[in-house]
Amino acid sequence: MRCAVAVARLRAEPCADAEQVTQALRGEPLTVVEVRDGWAHVVTAYDYPGWVHAHVIEEGAGELPGPSAADPIAAAREFLGCAYEWGGLTSAGIDCSGLVHIAYRTTGRLVPRDSWQQEAAGEAVGPGEERPGDLIAYGSTDRADHVAFWLGGGRILHATAKEARGVVEEPESAELAARRRGVFRL
Repeated sequence: MRCAVAVARLRAEPCADAEQVTQALRGEPLTVVEVRDGWAHVVTAYDYPGWVHAHVIEEGAGELPGPSAADPIAAAREFLGCAYEWGGLTSAGIDCSGLVHIAYRTTGRLVPRDSWQQEAAGEAVGPGEERPGDLIAYGSTDRADHVAFWLGGGRILHATAKEARGVVEEPESAELAARRRGVFRL
């Protein structure tokens, strides 16, 4: 099965007003786990579950697009100025971990969807060993809740809901630095 529309919203529950957890893009492979009351419980190619309206999926082998960029930072910079959207994966709206996920996808690498999953999949980078393109995990609990690309020189590239700024390249704020869990490399 595959996504039959440009963008399908995957929901946490089979309900139109349930939280959007991610999005599936046209042609993306989806595994259908269950169909109930016009909703399909699906799992994405990157092993992320969610519910979509059953009419947005179609028969056929799906596939992810081939690489279109060589560098995840360059790919992420294509989203500068885009709006922030929880669970979003497109230039119409994207969240912090979605930015990392899509930036890597455009290089041909399929990485986890959420910041805490990305941190768990990465390799820790020690203090002073950071290099541009590494990722910074932020959180105040036992797992990451925000992620940003490290650009060097104290600058980061990320999608932020704060003050409706969306995707920005900026100095790492003191507020974020205080919540830094660590730096990692995918």
